[in-house]
Amino acid sequence: MQPPARERVLDAAHQLMLTVGLARATTKEIARAAGCSEAALYKHFASKEELFIRVLTERLPQMAPLLHGLAAEPGRGALEANLTEIARQAALFYEQSFPIAASLYAETQLKRRHDEAMREMGKGPHLPIEGLAAYLRAEQDAGRIRADADTFAAASLLMGACAQRAFAYDATAEGRPSVDTFAARLARTLLAGITD
Repeated sequence: MQPPARERVLDAAHQLMLTVGLARATTKEIARAAGCSEAALYKHFASKEELFIRVLTERLPQMAPLLHGLAAEPGRGALEANLTEIARQAALFYEQSFPIAASLYAETQLKRRHDEAMREMGKGPHLPIEGLAAYLRAEQDAGRIRADADTFAAASLLMGACAQRAFAYDATAEGRPSVDTFAARLARTLLAGITD
């Protein structure tokens, strides 16, 4: 039995966006790869931008549930272990999303439409930073992070480093560091700056 059309479209879009990039993955090609008509695709997704956002939120590792859960219960688990897991999930997300999203920056109109769709859907790359900053503030209120620590800057540093891992390290002779080693080192280093 075939999966529902919506799932087939998401799978096909994910695969095409990975292989040819967002800019070159047309809705016609996505529908053909999903084994449905373009009209059927538009029954489930209002636009290519919405489809892209759904691929990001439904096919890639998600940080929001982890961040919300930790922020709701500050003091749970070791701070270093929590930040290591956040960094691991973020690094995996950026590693998988970077090849898809990179072509956004090649076409100004596509980027503008994408940004507008993200705003309309209440999504965006700022949300993981805000979610991590909220978690760090909760830990700060619980006394596990220094009172004078800038939680937004700390969240920006962690997420930025994870995004940079997806972008920069492939050009080095050593290649991209393993996600587990990278996440542990990043969490340890960040903690040294925000805890006593």
